[in-house]
Amino acid sequence: MVPPLSVLPAIREEKSMPVGLQVRSAALVAAGGAIGSATRTGIALVIASTVFPVATFATNIVGAFGLGIVLETLFQRGVAENRGHPIRLTVGTGFFGGFTTYGALAADAAAFLTAGQVGLGLSYVVLSVVAGTLATAAGVALAAAAHHRAPPRQRS
Repeated sequence: MVPPLSVLPAIREEKSMPVGLQVRSAALVAAGGAIGSATRTGIALVIASTVFPVATFATNIVGAFGLGIVLETLFQRGVAENRGHPIRLTVGTGFFGGFTTYGALAADAAAFLTAGQVGLGLSYVVLSVVAGTLATAAGVALAAAAHHRAPPRQRS
């Protein structure tokens, strides 16, 4: 179906809109988010959690590490400030946004607290935040080291 002519000027003016309001940006984030969420769900189905929510913890830490790699790589390529960069939108915001699940972390922590396991609940939250921060730093360091080892690119 062809959009009515009254919509076409709005489509042409999209480049002047904030990145988050552009249809292309939203589509990239949605596509990445769908894949990230499906990946997280698959991991949660494979890794059974009994006492400790291993799947949630693992996906959050791996996601933090991956996001560190992506953002540092974009920084090294000089496009980190470009919030509309397709890789940043699809992989950073989309995939890793869907893959990590701090909502589940909060729900798990609340379940621990409700069950009277205050120490375990607080430990889980602190461990998740500290490990996530360290994983992000490790991802940044790995990407930075890889960038410094790579031979300089030829500019054409």
